[in-house]
Amino acid sequence: MSAPNSAERSSALPPHSPARADSPAPRRSSRPRYTRPGRLARQAVLRISTAIVTAFYGVYRLHPVLWRFTARHYHPSFEHFARWNAWAICQQAYLDVPAYRRYLDEHDFVFDWWNLSSYQPTSKKAYVDRYSEEDRCWNGEITTIGTVVDESSGSSGKPYNWMRSKDELDTVHKNVAGYITLLFGSRRLFCINAFSMGAWATGTNTGQAMSKVAMVKNTGPDIDKIVDTLAHFGPGYTYLISAYPPFLKHLRDRLDSDGFDWDAYELNGFVGGEALTEGLRDYIEKRFVRVYSGYGASDLTIGMAGESDLSVWLRRSLVANPALRAAVLGPDEDRTPMIFQYNPLETYLETTADGELLVTLNSTAIMSPKVRYNIGDEAKIVTFPQMEAHVAGFPRLALAFERAFSSQRMKLPFVLLFGRKDSTISYMGANIYPLDVENGLYLDNPHAAAIESFKLSLLDIGNLEQRPVIHLQLREDASLAPDDRQELRAASASGVLRHLSSVSRDIAQSLDEDPTASDVRIEIHDHGTGVFAQGSSKIKNVYLVDEGDRAGAGAGGADAGAGAGGADAHH
Repeated sequence: MSAPNSAERSSALPPHSPARADSPAPRRSSRPRYTRPGRLARQAVLRISTAIVTAFYGVYRLHPVLWRFTARHYHPSFEHFARWNAWAICQQAYLDVPAYRRYLDEHDFVFDWWNLSSYQPTSKKAYVDRYSEEDRCWNGEITTIGTVVDESSGSSGKPYNWMRSKDELDTVHKNVAGYITLLFGSRRLFCINAFSMGAWATGTNTGQAMSKVAMVKNTGPDIDKIVDTLAHFGPGYTYLISAYPPFLKHLRDRLDSDGFDWDAYELNGFVGGEALTEGLRDYIEKRFVRVYSGYGASDLTIGMAGESDLSVWLRRSLVANPALRAAVLGPDEDRTPMIFQYNPLETYLETTADGELLVTLNSTAIMSPKVRYNIGDEAKIVTFPQMEAHVAGFPRLALAFERAFSSQRMKLPFVLLFGRKDSTISYMGANIYPLDVENGLYLDNPHAAAIESFKLSLLDIGNLEQRPVIHLQLREDASLAPDDRQELRAASASGVLRHLSSVSRDIAQSLDEDPTASDVRIEIHDHGTGVFAQGSSKIKNVYLVDEGDRAGAGAGGADAGAGAGGADAHH
């Protein structure tokens, strides 16, 4: 995957294009050291300037109208300022955050004006795990009043606790509220918040943010409550259901089975927490009016970036137009990323030499500063003018670009997100990603509504050969006859192979050269059986079969079927 251009490493202000964080560690300077009075004066100016900038940012959050105005009139030159502010936040953290000062000193930090890359990136393992909560806060102090503790889902290992102060949460809520009104307006907006209301505080924060611009009911992921709410309040509202992508599918399926009057209601979706595929979006939007996704992380904040009509159009165009795909992603990139727009004034993004995302939250309101934080997501940064230039090479696409842009008119840069590296299986020299599998499962599948979730594994069939296996868990209330199960297997295998061959040249070539490459196995499991027998204590879907799943696989309930190749599955 090609990465954005490297930033300048001189002491001058950086160019407006987002930086790549792969420069060598800075050399010790031969410049004379500052005297103590000079150093104290410099530190005072730095603290005052960052406080002023944080206060200035608060102005455009005063009302959603101002937020929308800023997003629509963002100029690429602002990224000079955004990068300077990220540098200033890092330097102030070095001065006033005990853990970060020790962390940088361990890496032989040398002060260098305007050089953001002189600050060592942080991460869970290298930084969070090594220092206490207090030491990672400004001046080593936790502000308790108004602070909310968020617990990550544990999908990457053990759960983590993340503190957010009252001022920080207020910032988050105003940003989300401004973005939501840009997408859906605020006239008779009724948000039904189906995110979890437990320790994963994103659910409660979403509800609080929505309440600034809408009527809100926090149902949590309870389909019965949502069905009752829709029946009680009836048509006449612009409904917005916020949830994980799979839950929105389950809601659509349930309302279909109940004979819901879709023509009388306007239902929209706002999803987060995991990637939304275009196949699933299309499936949901056969009933919902619009569905958008947001990008955030428990480590950092919710609402770091969000989809727009333009970003959705771009993502679909990358699939439909190989030449545009090669221009934007490079000739050797087979994956299709999620595409979001983000505000560098709030969240400054960079990528490493390996294409991993580094995030700096540009505000002193963050009680435990997040500076050049690596959450392990692969990404690519493209400015708005750069994306315009890519599309301008295709006149017909350029017109469609302008039409898509005219909806929200956000001139913010793009972050192209590929997701984590640890959610794939390798087959035929190519990586198979859950996003691509999900796209294929919902591709002209007559029994898609019966699918609750899926997991991936590799099956050893002997002779040093393996085959990919897609385990499908049926909904708890699904009742499929044997012929329907066979049809589900065939449609799932066919759809996945068709989609994989369309997005991966390696797989497409393998299918041409080796008929056995089409042997993708589909195993159908009744709800809570087989590799799903252990259930899940995690909020997010887990897409890879692990040893705990295999231990429960003897519970039965699985129909092992062949893929398009026609062979029986071996165990």
